[in-house]
Amino acid sequence: MSRIPIRLRLTLAFTLVMALVLAATGLFLYVRLGQELDASLNAGLRSHADAVTALVQQAGSGLRAGESSPLAPPDESFAQVVDENDEVVDATPGLGSARVLDPGQLGSARRGTVVLNLGPPPNGDDPARVLATPVDARDQRLVVVVGASRDGRAEALASLRTQLLVGGPIALLLACLAGYALAAAALRPVESMRRGAADISAASQGRRLPLSRPDDEIRRLGETLNEMLARLETALARERGFVADASHELRTPLALLKTELELAVRHPRSPEELQSALHSAVEEVDRLAQLAEDLLAIARSDRGTLPIRPAPLKLSELFADVVHRFEARAAAVGRRIEVDDPGDLALVADGLRLEQALGNLVDNALRHGSGTIRLAAIERDGQVETHVIDEGNGFPADFLAHAFERFSQADKSRRNGGAGLGLAISEVIARAHGGRAQAQNHAAGGADIWLSLPVEPRAA
Repeated sequence: MSRIPIRLRLTLAFTLVMALVLAATGLFLYVRLGQELDASLNAGLRSHADAVTALVQQAGSGLRAGESSPLAPPDESFAQVVDENDEVVDATPGLGSARVLDPGQLGSARRGTVVLNLGPPPNGDDPARVLATPVDARDQRLVVVVGASRDGRAEALASLRTQLLVGGPIALLLACLAGYALAAAALRPVESMRRGAADISAASQGRRLPLSRPDDEIRRLGETLNEMLARLETALARERGFVADASHELRTPLALLKTELELAVRHPRSPEELQSALHSAVEEVDRLAQLAEDLLAIARSDRGTLPIRPAPLKLSELFADVVHRFEARAAAVGRRIEVDDPGDLALVADGLRLEQALGNLVDNALRHGSGTIRLAAIERDGQVETHVIDEGNGFPADFLAHAFERFSQADKSRRNGGAGLGLAISEVIARAHGGRAQAQNHAAGGADIWLSLPVEPRAA
């Protein structure tokens, strides 16, 4: 069933429903017509019985069966009068002296009016409906029996049955064809979108699915799919850019490392020169290892699997670790790192990851800023903000919105070193803790970058 096309499944379902509706409608009409015919036949019998009763009560004497009977047979009906001894005292021509009802039925009729469906009456050919009612005349309890042929009722029902059996399948076939046409018309836009989707590939940038004209569910589905395609294109472009930038960043240290090693092998060098070459090679290896670690952290974040191990953490201890890590490097370039005492401010976070994130912010300030670097922390609206502030020129106005994007650098020449991943890694770590990273320029000069983290970590 699952391999049958949707239009055929819809048509089959529609046909089944229509078959049930037509069958129920035909059955209702058949039963209703039978009831109407029965009601009409009963009304005719009651009218005939009233007329016969009036004749019997007016006769006074001479009630006899024979050709001179006052009971004239209207159409295919008949009448009969039976006395207390179950003898026929009067009847319509054709019945003679034979009783229409047996003694048991006559006994029931003497107690009250009864209506019965019987077979053919005496000297008759068609089944009959009979009404028997008691009449008091000549000091006797007589029974007036009137009947009519049921052949007309049977013919009417047979005619209706034939029309239903012939017209029903024709109506069902027409409904089936109409249902198939409607299903095909309704699914035509879906088929058009399917063909359009089959033609879209990674190389066909900007192509979208065709949309149907009416603003219906299928058009809204197409609009949603087109929005998804736009998001996928954006993600694909980002991944391509990520791969290109990662390749560029990996190529540079690998080329330098290869050059240093080739020179050390090909040309005779003094021990001091070899040591310098090895130090340079170690620096490039460290850079490659850090870049690989950063790329791994970003990849884990994209998969939602960046591990964090939350534990109670005092910000004073965190700041002390960061300052200890960078103070020698800052002193080498004539700069200072100052800390605004955070007091007893603490939060629950992964200390190693958070130190890595703050270290990236300090590294960014050392590379691109100037003057004193200041670390500060404040608590605001249930969030702890850890700020890294420098006294440089700040971010270029057009770069501030892209500061936390991967491989983004305000200095396109990359002369300050780095791969443009430091701020992106800091944001990844902040989001892994359920927080975020932000940046702004101070009016007096310098950049302010901070991590806003919840006191208690929550899922990103």
